[in-house]
Amino acid sequence: MYFILQTVYNFAGAGEQVAFDVFHFNTDGKIAEHWDNLQNVAEPNPSGHTQIDGTLEKKDVDKEETRRIVSGFVGDVLRGEHPEKLTSYYDGDKYVQHNISIADGLSGLGAALAAMAEQGISMFYDKTHMVLADGDYALACSEGSFGGVPTTYYDLFRVENGFIAEHWDVMETLADKDTWQNSNGKF
Repeated sequence: MYFILQTVYNFAGAGEQVAFDVFHFNTDGKIAEHWDNLQNVAEPNPSGHTQIDGTLEKKDVDKEETRRIVSGFVGDVLRGEHPEKLTSYYDGDKYVQHNISIADGLSGLGAALAAMAEQGISMFYDKTHMVLADGDYALACSEGSFGGVPTTYYDLFRVENGFIAEHWDVMETLADKDTWQNSNGKF
């Protein structure tokens, strides 16, 4: 069983950070594994949303359908396997964005991607390690690069009526292997 937690905390005096924590529980109900991704708390995005506000109530819908939609989006769009399918994952321009730099709607996403391209900033998702779903929410844990720097991506999506309706994320630079305190890796 997996448990996903989004929180804001100040770990060891590092300042306030938003985190996604994933805990895997064994059959005895004890924590067997833990993954996380952390990012400094930021000001509201261009649409006024924060990294942690938004829809908080989970709907009891088919989690496998939610996982299928989010897995498809991550592969098709974020990993670039079929980018032409982008608009098929959204109900028009109805989309609430919590990324610190992107405004709501596909129009906001398009503007942000165009601005990144103009600045020569690349964003790649190379591999998705897991997509965990519960009701109308799914968390995708991936790795790739941002601006040429190895990066881990934790993307939380809320799906409504078969479309992505809301998105939160935490991006973190992937630490050099020689600085790891264990040999488990980020994933």
